[in-house]
Amino acid sequence: MSTKPFKAAVIQAASIPADSIECALKAAQLIREAASHGAKVLVFPEAFLGGYPKGNSFGSPIGLRKPTGRDAYATYYSQAITLDGEEIAILNEAVVDTGTVVVIGCIERDGGTLYCTALYFSGEQGLIGKHRKLMPTAGERLIWGFGDGSTMEAFDTPYGRIGAVICWENYMPMLRMHMYSQGVSLYCAPTADDRDTWLPTMRHIALEGRCFVLTACQHLRREAYPDDFECSLGNDPQTVLLRGGSAIVDPTGAVIAGPDYAGETILYADIDPVMVPRGKFDFDATGHYARPDIFQLKVDIGAKKSVSTVGGD
Repeated sequence: MSTKPFKAAVIQAASIPADSIECALKAAQLIREAASHGAKVLVFPEAFLGGYPKGNSFGSPIGLRKPTGRDAYATYYSQAITLDGEEIAILNEAVVDTGTVVVIGCIERDGGTLYCTALYFSGEQGLIGKHRKLMPTAGERLIWGFGDGSTMEAFDTPYGRIGAVICWENYMPMLRMHMYSQGVSLYCAPTADDRDTWLPTMRHIALEGRCFVLTACQHLRREAYPDDFECSLGNDPQTVLLRGGSAIVDPTGAVIAGPDYAGETILYADIDPVMVPRGKFDFDATGHYARPDIFQLKVDIGAKKSVSTVGGD
């Protein structure tokens, strides 16, 4: 890991929900643009590939699933990506060309289930890992499956140990503790939460974990979706569904980039890795400030399969 300062970026952009290939090409262009400005670590929003269907109920009042909702889910399912698909190849090429580290949110299709996933890419290796959101929030549970403990790993990169926690997972104290215990210095928070209360949460996490926090949210208008997309926020093409608020916070809790609510943009900040050990001088949540004689956290990182087979040849 380099101890030299470097530049990081959070990508505040609208996805192209109806065309995952075009969206991957847009992401690749944004990777190259940020890299041309010197960025080494880039974070994209939650569900950037596949789309965040803000305002869509999928025709599911309690006790009833409407045919229109099933059609909406089938469309959303077709927009999701697989990890052996062309979208990944497009992103791999951009990452290898630029030598960057990238975290990007996607909707991952696996069998008949969709997962809200954060993908990790690094330099010459390309795709190195993923994290599936453990707890979809509220209506998200209708369309996304639950991740398990097998995808909570942090990864070493040339710029520090990186981990991703998606949207309201950041309100799960035990998940945060698990990330801190892995020595994360670059804590990534792809999100769809654009409220004023989000930035204070990010500042708290940066100070609690003594890490850099990079949070990215889309700036998305209704026009990104087809006319027949159900949206409780209305059908004016210029209606803002997600207003951004992306930011970068340092280990003292100081905001060093953003938040920005004006539109699509790339926010940059200089990252000095030595700030992490400097911060842990007086607080290390899973080290010298922990009290394992009183509090202990047990984390199950095993994959949980619904079907296992035995026997055979």
